[in-house]
Amino acid sequence: MAFVPMGELLNAALAGGYAVPSFCVWNAESMQTVMAAAADLRSPVILMGGPCEFALLRPALMAAVARTVVRRHRVPVALHLDHGDSIEQVRECLRARYSGVMLDYSTKPFRENADALSRVVALARPRGVTVEGEIGAVGRVDSVVGEGTKASQLTDPAEAEAFARETGVDALAISFGNAHGIYAKLPQFDFQRLADIRSRVGVPLVLHGGSGTPDADLAQAIRLGIAKVNIASDLVQAVRQSLLDQWGAKRNLWIPLALGEAQAAMAPVVARWITRVGAAGKA
Repeated sequence: MAFVPMGELLNAALAGGYAVPSFCVWNAESMQTVMAAAADLRSPVILMGGPCEFALLRPALMAAVARTVVRRHRVPVALHLDHGDSIEQVRECLRARYSGVMLDYSTKPFRENADALSRVVALARPRGVTVEGEIGAVGRVDSVVGEGTKASQLTDPAEAEAFARETGVDALAISFGNAHGIYAKLPQFDFQRLADIRSRVGVPLVLHGGSGTPDADLAQAIRLGIAKVNIASDLVQAVRQSLLDQWGAKRNLWIPLALGEAQAAMAPVVARWITRVGAAGKA
């Protein structure tokens, strides 16, 4: 099955009152784990990767591997560049035929961020590729996480409105108390801020840092316009803990066996997230 423009999935989710889970993937095994769960639960899904994952597979190879895995499953799926850090990286993913791209200039001044995203929209829209931008800055819970910024800066609703209008982005990642990583304490989401942004911005909103979000907060965020939820740390933690447990017990020292068991540990995490965001049965 071919990649679907990410915007098609997000617009359907926004209209249907659920969110599409966007899972960080880094190799064929992680892709297969996500796709198998999505197929079992009949869920749309997004496979995403960015600069950290490109240390293992560059975009062209990542896309080729994803196509091989995806064609075995009959659910709608998008392939997305997450936290792209340069226009050239966006171009590389467009050449590889990704169906969604994000350029994260959220730490830069508003004008530089808006001008860069306008350029990305001009590059991507003729190809039918969805563009995600970020206004405000989603920070990190700890130093382990490789994505996002060192500190959060909450999104200003008026800036979000101006940014969406000026750039023409198809989806907007915002900061309203969320952060990348596993929360050391419960996050304090500013739902009034989220509601204000939603009232001003006509495109689907994106929650970065989904891992560890309490059920009630997640449901409320989706009701208020979050149509895409990014999940990375929960997956990495499941794989990492499995490997630590195996190797601490001096078991499965042969790496393929260890990785096979670790990917199996990741599978229920994927299934749980598909259910939590309400995407099960929506494919």
